[in-house]
Amino acid sequence: MYDIILHLKNNDSPAVLATLIGVEGHSYRKVGAVMLFFEEGMLGSLSPGCLESDLQLRTEEIWKSGMPEMVEYDMLSSDDLSWGEVMGCGGRIKVLLEPVRGELRQLLVKAYARIARGEILILQRESNDHGYSYRLVSATTTSSQGDHTNFSTLLEPKPRLVIFGGSHDAGPIAELAERVGFRITVADWREGSLHNKFPGAEKFICHPMEMVGQMGIGCEDYVLICSHHFQRDRQFLESLIPVNPHYIGIVGSTTRISRLLEGIDAPASLHAPVGISIGGQGPEEIAVSIVAEMIRVRRLGLANLSKGVEFIEYSRHLSGSGTKQKNGYSQSLSEVVAWDSPWECRA
Repeated sequence: MYDIILHLKNNDSPAVLATLIGVEGHSYRKVGAVMLFFEEGMLGSLSPGCLESDLQLRTEEIWKSGMPEMVEYDMLSSDDLSWGEVMGCGGRIKVLLEPVRGELRQLLVKAYARIARGEILILQRESNDHGYSYRLVSATTTSSQGDHTNFSTLLEPKPRLVIFGGSHDAGPIAELAERVGFRITVADWREGSLHNKFPGAEKFICHPMEMVGQMGIGCEDYVLICSHHFQRDRQFLESLIPVNPHYIGIVGSTTRISRLLEGIDAPASLHAPVGISIGGQGPEEIAVSIVAEMIRVRRLGLANLSKGVEFIEYSRHLSGSGTKQKNGYSQSLSEVVAWDSPWECRA
């Protein structure tokens, strides 16, 4: 949702917001997923590609009418050659299409500055004769909503990944992490390590003991230590532990990390050696392993999940024939609001 809000802030052309508000059976995205349609294209996705074309065809009429529309796609039937299992989906979903104009556009554009400051917001809707009225409130003051005519959308900042060390293997990690929804900060005490590298990332050059304070690292942040300089890594780690970031990863061998952690009470959020075991070789494959682990922590909130069987079983469930969600077909976005792992960009 962050990228959608940023697009709306920078572009005033017609746009239609699509929100997944109900799921039965298997679904590519969870309830609460959003995407934006506009004249030049689209941002985000609700399916592997089987629904977007149909949704886009509806957007022009929705923009002209100024009225939202609820669209249902039934892909449960294996005999349905257009929407069924032949398409590899096998679920029933409801999508709300809303023209982004007037009150909705104003609130979303205003939300950008607050989200950029780290605030988590809720966009509340209430149905009326003209579609919906909207209200923007802080996530700490909202209550859960009930049915699909009165529901909320979570607006959050992107989680921040702080990479300590501008080493050659940090580049692929930063690039991949940015693509999957992290905002990137890279810090080093050597100016040359950051020069003409890490495009789009925020950069800090200072002593490792000063970095936590200067960057304002907090409990919501993801931090990766990969300077490959033992003394500097140790200095940064010692200043980092009291802050208790959401995720700490250390790149290096088991032997090196054991030395690095001597005398340190390792927090539960520490992942060392970092990454999911996939047998990766080279900077790019290692980056996949590391970013996959951060995604797992971000989506599942399981910082202590051991590498191996549990992750494999979860992956098998996602790729298999989905089961009916616990609240049935009209599962509301209140479940998204109540998600117990804050500070993440689910859209």
